[in-house]
Amino acid sequence: MPRKRPGRVRTKNTNRREALKLSSMAPEDYNVRPDEVKSIACPDCRTWRRITGDKVLKIREHCLSDKVAEGEKHVTCPGSDQLVVIDIDVRRWQSEQNRLLRDAMPQEIRRAAQQFYKPLPAPAAPVSRIKAEVTLETARQSYLAHRTGCTRCVGGQHCTDGGILARRYVLALQEEPARRDAREELERQEQRAARKQSAPAVRKAQWAKHGGEEVEKANNACTARTSGSLSEFRGPAVPLQPQNVEAHERRQAELGKQYARKTTAA
Repeated sequence: MPRKRPGRVRTKNTNRREALKLSSMAPEDYNVRPDEVKSIACPDCRTWRRITGDKVLKIREHCLSDKVAEGEKHVTCPGSDQLVVIDIDVRRWQSEQNRLLRDAMPQEIRRAAQQFYKPLPAPAAPVSRIKAEVTLETARQSYLAHRTGCTRCVGGQHCTDGGILARRYVLALQEEPARRDAREELERQEQRAARKQSAPAVRKAQWAKHGGEEVEKANNACTARTSGSLSEFRGPAVPLQPQNVEAHERRQAELGKQYARKTTAA
C-alpha cells in the first residue's frame, strides 16, 4: 500500500509555522476574555496584535515597524498569520488575572471581590412582647400608653397586644399585696440587722478586737525630744548649712538691697 504523503498548506493566509499554543506562553502575554477583543503579544516583534477568526484563530497581519506612515518601508512581521490554539481553561485564567490585577492596585482604591452588605436591623419588638421586670406602675403605664395610641382598643374591646397588656396589668394588681408584704418584711430584717450591729455589746466586742487600752496608750504616748535634735524621719544626707557660706551671704545681701529699693519706690 503506497504511503500517504502529508498535504501541504498552499494558502498564504498562514505563515506555515506550527500552531502557537497559549499554554506555552506566559499568562500575561495574551487576552482571551469573552467580553473583550482577543489579542496576543506577537512572539517575533513583541507587540500586541489582534487575534482574528471565529473557528481558525490566527494573529492579524502586521508590520515590523509602526512608522510606515512616516515614510519607513513596510516589512511584514514573520509572526503575521500565525495560527493560535486556545488550549487553556479560560475561566481559571480569567479569575487568576483578576486576582493579579486586584493585588497590583493600591490599597486605598482596592475593592473586595465579594461585596458584603450590612443587614437591616430587625424591627423593634412590641411592648407586649418585651420580657422585663413587671411592676404595678410599669404595667399600668404600658397599658395606658397602648390604649391611647391604638384605634382598635375601644371600650372593653382589646386588640391582641392590648389584651396581653391588660392581662399583665390585672396580674400585677393581684400580685401587688404579696409584693408589698415581701418588701415590708425585707425592710424589717434590714432594720433588725442594723440594730444588732449598733448594740452596745457588739460595739464593745469590736473595740476589744480592734482597740483597747494598750492601743490607746500607744497612740497617746509622747516621746520626749531634746532641743536641737534631728527628727528620725529626716535623713542624714540633708545639709544643714550652705556649702559656700560667702556666696550665700553675698546673695542674701543683694536680695536685701533689692527689697530696700522696692520699698523706697513704693
